[in-house]
Amino acid sequence: MSQATAIRNVCIFDGERILQRGTVVFQDGVITAVGDESAIPSGAQVIDGEGQTLLPGLIDAHTHVWGEALKQALIFGVTTELDMFMDQNLARQIKEQQAAGGGLDMADLRSAGTAVTAPGGHCTEYGIPIPTITAPEEAQDFVDARIAEGSDYIKVICEDGKITGHPFPTISRETLAAVIAAAHKRGKLAVVHITTYQDARAAIAAGADALAHLFVDEFPDADFGQFVAGHHAFVIPTLTVLESLCGTPSGASLSTDARLTPYFEPWDGSQLQGAFPRRAGAQVQPNYAVAQEAVRQLKAAGVPILAGTDAPNPGTQHGVSIHRELELLVQAGLMPLEALAAATSLPAAKFGLHDRGRIAVGLRADLLLVSGDPVSDITATRAIAGVWKRGVAADREGYRAAIERRRSEARRQPAPAGSESGLVSDFEDGTMSTAFGAGWQILDDSQRGGSSRAEFRVVTEGAGGGKGSLLISGEIGAPSWFTMAGAIFFPGAAPWTPANLSAKKGLTFWTKGDGKPYRVMLFVAGWQSMPPAVVFVPGQEWQQVSLDFSQFSGVDGSNLLGVLFAAGMAGGPFAFQIDDVRFI
Repeated sequence: MSQATAIRNVCIFDGERILQRGTVVFQDGVITAVGDESAIPSGAQVIDGEGQTLLPGLIDAHTHVWGEALKQALIFGVTTELDMFMDQNLARQIKEQQAAGGGLDMADLRSAGTAVTAPGGHCTEYGIPIPTITAPEEAQDFVDARIAEGSDYIKVICEDGKITGHPFPTISRETLAAVIAAAHKRGKLAVVHITTYQDARAAIAAGADALAHLFVDEFPDADFGQFVAGHHAFVIPTLTVLESLCGTPSGASLSTDARLTPYFEPWDGSQLQGAFPRRAGAQVQPNYAVAQEAVRQLKAAGVPILAGTDAPNPGTQHGVSIHRELELLVQAGLMPLEALAAATSLPAAKFGLHDRGRIAVGLRADLLLVSGDPVSDITATRAIAGVWKRGVAADREGYRAAIERRRSEARRQPAPAGSESGLVSDFEDGTMSTAFGAGWQILDDSQRGGSSRAEFRVVTEGAGGGKGSLLISGEIGAPSWFTMAGAIFFPGAAPWTPANLSAKKGLTFWTKGDGKPYRVMLFVAGWQSMPPAVVFVPGQEWQQVSLDFSQFSGVDGSNLLGVLFAAGMAGGPFAFQIDDVRFI
């Protein structure tokens, strides 16, 4: 039996209401007492919670897990993540670790595994082959296969790309209804991804248990809230990602909050300051006020509203973004107590996690201690004083120190031999030789079963009358911010090994091409989401592009794995040239 821990003299939010002052005791991963100081056993570790608030560990009801995301989530007070689409093999590994009693340094995981989508539909654009569905008759077998893989609930995609400007095939209304019915037959929740008002109504009418996202295309009819309530559904608005979809970097305030930034990896600021790029093909101008009105209606109708972030999409990041979601829910009309319940007791109840989400005897000791009073100021959840998962304290200071140590070590590494002048390639000798590093390679999603491909060759025309340049061409099958096909330069001694180029301030190159948008993307060791990118548009004449590392927020040139010159944002054939590539 482990030593008991008691947090005394603390304001307690038990998942539903506030207990103004009390004591919580936990031992062996379980809450053993909630009351006054008489509940403290002899020999317990005692923490004085004067001026602080104790909450259940937060539950993010919409994320996408990869890499070290769950460890990062725990540091910011998220003790459970409900993933809505991830690699099912990774999900299985994490769950096996959890079942064996491990994973105490990361948030708990529940996952939908592979999403249910049409051929070429949303979730197929990431270059990872996934099964797809074409007809209602396939629904039961398809759902059963997901459950066999370990899906805890079923995520269904109802998305045509009208909002994002990236047209997607999507499943029929008949198939949607059949998948929902198949999930219910097996006792599983059916959570439906939507981004438009009409799809939201269609999903609820088809029997969806929940909406993953609200919509930003048109204001809902006056009966929308009552319509959802009448079908006994709940909603995960994901206001953080909707704000970013509307062009506002939702995480910008998080990226400068001194209560949070000491625990950021170098790239977190860049991720939080991002927003979805506006695409020319978008049929609708998204309007964030639409989502706020929908939340107002849902609250008035008594529909359960759950906090979810959709991390790590642009403007969001694991763990930290739940604090912005709480703030946005309050701005949209929820009382702070309701917002806190949206991230604790409500997701636990709706997803059947009956051992967590509240502070009560017999439940898991998943706890978050914050300085201040989040009921009077919802941003007080950012002032984290302690996090416990199953009674084990998260080593937040060790996590912070490790970040600082890695950053310092990376900057102390010697620069790659031959990089002094900064020149990478000028292609004057007719080859793709480089002055340093491991050279150039093609990177595209055909290597992962995707539909986009790239190729390159040196051609006898260069910038400023030069003798050569690198022609990069190919075809994009499914354009999106996540699609990438192009040429990558590896500055390290071998591909995908880090190099320290922090003595440089950025890079420059010459380019010409077909007038489509392209990106320079910097791959950095440890990066947990999309690499930071800057868009360039090469025209018919040669032009020079100069980019500071500061334009790739969070990148300082150390730990650099690769520099990718990539197509992907526009569909169909592409072709562009680059020349005289160098770090400056």
